Amino acid sequence: MLTSEEKKRYSRHLILEEFGEEKQQKLKKARVLVIGAGGLSCPALQYLAAAGVGTLAIIDNDKVDQSNLQRQILYTQKDIGSYKVVAAKKRLQAMNPLIDVVIYKENLTVNNAIEIFENYDLIIEGSDSFAAKYLTNDAAVLTKKPFVLASISKFEGQLSVFNYQDGPTYRCLFPEPASLEMPTCSQIGVLGVLPGVLGTLMANEAIKMLTGLEEVLSGKLLTLNLLSLEQQIFPFQKDVSIQITQLEELVDSCSTQIAEISYQEYVQQLENYALLDVRTLEERKKHHIGGKHIPLDQLEKSSEKISAEKTIVYCASGVRSKKAIEILQRKFSNQQFLNLKGGL
Repeated sequence: MLTSEEKKRYSRHLILEEFGEEKQQKLKKARVLVIGAGGLSCPALQYLAAAGVGTLAIIDNDKVDQSNLQRQILYTQKDIGSYKVVAAKKRLQAMNPLIDVVIYKENLTVNNAIEIFENYDLIIEGSDSFAAKYLTNDAAVLTKKPFVLASISKFEGQLSVFNYQDGPTYRCLFPEPASLEMPTCSQIGVLGVLPGVLGTLMANEAIKMLTGLEEVLSGKLLTLNLLSLEQQIFPFQKDVSIQITQLEELVDSCSTQIAEISYQEYVQQLENYALLDVRTLEERKKHHIGGKHIPLDQLEKSSEKISAEKTIVYCASGVRSKKAIEILQRKFSNQQFLNLKGGL
C-alpha cells in the first residue's frame, strides 16, 4: 500500500484515470538497472526517481569530468573528480528519499552481467559503448529481461525497446556490430539537450512497461532530429533465426578493458614510460606533451618505430588511442601499452 506521504508526492499520477494507485504501486515494487551514468542516463534516472520507482541501480566506473557538465545534468562543478555513481546516488536520494538507490562502481562485463541482471525487472542501456549494447542485449535475452536502449550523435538520436514480451531484440535490428569504434560524443560533439530528450523518452518507455500501459516502443525504432524536429518510427520484426545460448566470445573480446593511466600518474613516474601521439599533424602542431608522433591512419605501416617496453598512447579524448592500442597489441604482444585516460 502507498503511505500518506507517497500519496501526496505522487498525487498527479494517482488522479490520472489511466494510471491510479494500482500502477503507482507497481512502480514502487519495481527494480530498474541503468547501465552508464552519462548524458542519457541522467534524465532517465531523475524522472524514474521522481516517478517513484522503488529501486534504482546504476553501474558505471567513470568519474565526473568538466566536459560532462554540458549535458550530464545530475552533476555540478563540485562533483568533478568524483565517481559518477556516488554523485548520482546522493542527488537522486535527495530528490526522492522514498526510493532506494543501489550503485555498482564497476563496468558491465561478461563476468558480472548475468548475475547483476537477475536482480532487476528492467534494464536501461544508456552507455556510449557499442560493446556494452551488445553485451546488454545478450545478457537480457539470457535472463529474460526487457530493456530500453538509445543512441545519440550530434543532433540526432534513436530509441527502441527490446526483448519485451518475447519481442524483437537488438540483434534483430543490428545482428552484428559494423564497428565497435564508432565515433563518440567526445570526438564529434553532441547538442547538450539531445541526451535530455532521448533520456526522458527512455524513462517514459520504462514506466509504460513497468505499469502495463499500452503502446510500448517494441518492434519500432524511433529516430529524432533536433534541428528539424523530424521524427519517424520504423517497424522491424523479430528474427527467429537468432539464437543466443551464452554470452558470445565476440562480446567478451569487445568489452575487454584496455589499461589506462591518468596524466597525474604518468607525471609521477616519467622515467618508466615512452609516449606516442596518434593525433593528426594539425593537432600535434597546436599542442602536445612530447613523445613520438604517428597518426592513427599511419600506424599500421609505421609501427616499427615503436620499441619502448612500456608506452603511453594519447589522443584528444582517449578514443583513437584505444584503437591504436588494439593495433599495437596485435603486433607487439610482449610490450605494454596504456591509454592516457581522457586524452589531452
